[in-house]
Amino acid sequence: MSNEVANLSLSAATRTEPVLHYAYCVDAGNRPANHAGDWPEQGRVYPVRLVPSRLEGMPLVHVLGFEGAAPYYNAFGPHRFEVVAEVWLN
Repeated sequence: MSNEVANLSLSAATRTEPVLHYAYCVDAGNRPANHAGDWPEQGRVYPVRLVPSRLEGMPLVHVLGFEGAAPYYNAFGPHRFEVVAEVWLN
């Protein structure tokens, strides 16, 4: 499975990317009926990956440690999150 759609843990993500983002969930409403898996809670901060999606044509927010099945895996639209921190890893 490619990293674009992978359900990565925090430790796996830090092995594949030089930067880690934290994002605040600003919109947890309107969960799609066909979404199977974890769903964020509004008002919480999550470690995330920002991944450009070739299929959607926009960057998606992947919450690290979340498990989700097709078609969304653990990806959410950027309108649902606000990035609050960026940590560069050495």
